[in-house]
Amino acid sequence: MVNALQLAIDFHNQLPENDRPELTGGYQGFYHLMDVSGNVEEARASYIIRDFEKDAFEARKETMRDIADKMNQKLGNNRVTLSLTDQYYNMKEVIEKDMTPVTIAKAVMEDLGITPIIEPIRGGTDGSKISFMGIPTPNIFAGGENMHGRFEYVSLQTMERAVDTIIGIVSYKD
Repeated sequence: MVNALQLAIDFHNQLPENDRPELTGGYQGFYHLMDVSGNVEEARASYIIRDFEKDAFEARKETMRDIADKMNQKLGNNRVTLSLTDQYYNMKEVIEKDMTPVTIAKAVMEDLGITPIIEPIRGGTDGSKISFMGIPTPNIFAGGENMHGRFEYVSLQTMERAVDTIIGIVSYKD
């Protein structure tokens, strides 16, 4: 008997132990286990892979392929199937070619008395997708705290400042 849930656990345990979002920060990439479901006969685990550099991102995908291949070799057949879908890439390679949106956002924020903090962040699905469609779209603040957790919140005052910033950006005249 092969327990599919155990295979999912075994797969997960072969990923680098410290490459999880809660144990990484800054520009460190990670494997983010999003969901595990199943029973003895069939199990599924869903991950998000993130990295700031394209080569490192590709290496993370290759690590997952290698784990699946090694498990299947050990099992003697293909019980572990891996499906990889690129969700988005780091927008840095697009934004660096045209910093105009960053320059405009910075000017607007300064006019509003907001001190801009310009640094890459871990995230930004919408901005990345739009950037790779040809419109450089950096992330700006929205006021969220404790992002992607059950204690996530946005203060009204900060959200109002984000709205002021967005209005300033769309009405910006050089």
